[in-house]
Amino acid sequence: MPFEIAVVGSCNLDFVVPVRQIPKVGETILGGDLERIAGGKGANQAVAASRLGNSVAMIGRVGDDDAGIFLRGGMEANGVNTEFLFQTSGVPSGVALIAVQNDGDNTIVVSPGANSRLSPEDIIDSLPIGEAKIVLLQAEIPMETILAAARTATGTIIWNPAPAPTETIPLELLDLVDVLVLNQTELVLLSGVETIDNMKKAVEAAKTLPCSSKIVTLGEQGALVISSNDAVVIPAPQITPVDTTAAGDAFCAALAGSLVEKKDLVAAAQWAVNVGAATALVSGAQPSLPTSAEVWERLKNR
Repeated sequence: MPFEIAVVGSCNLDFVVPVRQIPKVGETILGGDLERIAGGKGANQAVAASRLGNSVAMIGRVGDDDAGIFLRGGMEANGVNTEFLFQTSGVPSGVALIAVQNDGDNTIVVSPGANSRLSPEDIIDSLPIGEAKIVLLQAEIPMETILAAARTATGTIIWNPAPAPTETIPLELLDLVDVLVLNQTELVLLSGVETIDNMKKAVEAAKTLPCSSKIVTLGEQGALVISSNDAVVIPAPQITPVDTTAAGDAFCAALAGSLVEKKDLVAAAQWAVNVGAATALVSGAQPSLPTSAEVWERLKNR
């Protein structure tokens, strides 16, 4: 049976240190105890979608190291199919270095490792991409591989261009994407608009992008949904975040699951906003990802 969701993307081992505040350039600060947590935008979205009740396949690469074993095991423990999670000999698995400050905000540096070796040829060998109802893509793998996945997909394509690509984005990719999910920083970079400091500017900038449907995540302000030139703002629950590391990934996974259920884009985004908020109430990337029942429990007790 085809998988409901195929995720094509990265797998990283996160090294997380809590800090009072993010250090400035040249500044050294003392942090709390180091945590070793499974992460990576692709793996996070795969685990989140599975925990929310969907059948999910992960397509990516890990190294032939202890980190690769750890990352694969974490996904399998959460019900994600890893048949197409390829092992790369002689290359380390991806690693993310994360500092999380007291208000939940973070800074992240990623060493892609095996993620950068995921190739268009790997995509050709990955059956779930052509069969899944939803294909979820991010930007921690090579651009040519993202494009190959979009060309191969027959279901709905959701692209989360995070981290914001520094290379030229093929216009063909934007034409193939059904739903573009990006934050304000990524919107600035993709649209070329110098600053976006209000909702009107966000709407105008999003409308310059060729995808028919766009969702701009706005953190504590919720999300902006633009489809067929109509713009809808979805407010977020009022929370005190603990760690925002995987909130965007949880948002994308929840959106994908709702579209599997054939919800309209606004209803899907409303659920995704709640899932993202609930995720930010728990620390760590994959450990923070909730089941559907846990979403409401966390928000009730926020």
